[in-house]
Amino acid sequence: MINDKKLSKIRRLIKDLHKGSPHKQPNNIGIIQEDCINFLKRIPDNFVDIIVTDPAYSGMNQKMKFGNGRIVGEYQKEGNCKWFTEFHDTKENYSVFLEQCKRILKKDSPIYIMFDSFSLLSLGNLVRDYLNVKNIIVWDKINMGMGHNFRRRHEFIIYATKGKSKLLSKGIPDVWQIKRVKNSKYPTQKPVKVFENMMKASITPNALVCDPFLGSGSSAIAALRNGCSFIGADVSKRACKLSIDRVNEYTMNKVDILEVRDEKEQKKVSNF
Repeated sequence: MINDKKLSKIRRLIKDLHKGSPHKQPNNIGIIQEDCINFLKRIPDNFVDIIVTDPAYSGMNQKMKFGNGRIVGEYQKEGNCKWFTEFHDTKENYSVFLEQCKRILKKDSPIYIMFDSFSLLSLGNLVRDYLNVKNIIVWDKINMGMGHNFRRRHEFIIYATKGKSKLLSKGIPDVWQIKRVKNSKYPTQKPVKVFENMMKASITPNALVCDPFLGSGSSAIAALRNGCSFIGADVSKRACKLSIDRVNEYTMNKVDILEVRDEKEQKKVSNF
């Protein structure tokens, strides 16, 4: 349970993040346009209750060179603008990222990091150098996506902890069946339900949730749904504006403008 002193510190941090944003935000949400590492360095030691995040999967597309995919774009070309340029997931960058995540996490707190198959093999092992890896969760998207060999319909989530952190239930499976977002308005948009599952498994209301790779803001909506405060960043101006508009609309009207049609479908499929 967060005491009044910690709550006051959280509010000061969120207020400070608001100063760096041109858009009005709810009092319990702090979103800023910032590089992920610089953002994490702004956060005090041992401060956040949980990190849930979906870093850019740049490694697969830059190294495997699939070709002229209908969705993924022409990755063979230098300076391809169809991928994210803000964070190249090299071992060096990822090590700095993990080091900062460990620093800001409270003792005995969890972190959930999303991976595709390539980044899990190339970078997933680094997580063990900084945190206690507990599980690899499979997100089953139900519907198949693009593929050059076996058709992909899943992604991975590494669940790790700083110290000892227990799940709130012993009955949670390690395969989550959650439909991917159809006709998404932002690249790599993840369902809110994926982040909600992370939070429901690990934290109670009033916790401080952090996402240094904000994207479309699905993690922020999940935090609001679970009665939590939230801080997040993205280097993309478009991502931050979209996320802030999304949380403002949800705060005022309880409507998620990016998943209006998908919410009922997710409730039918999700495991818990």
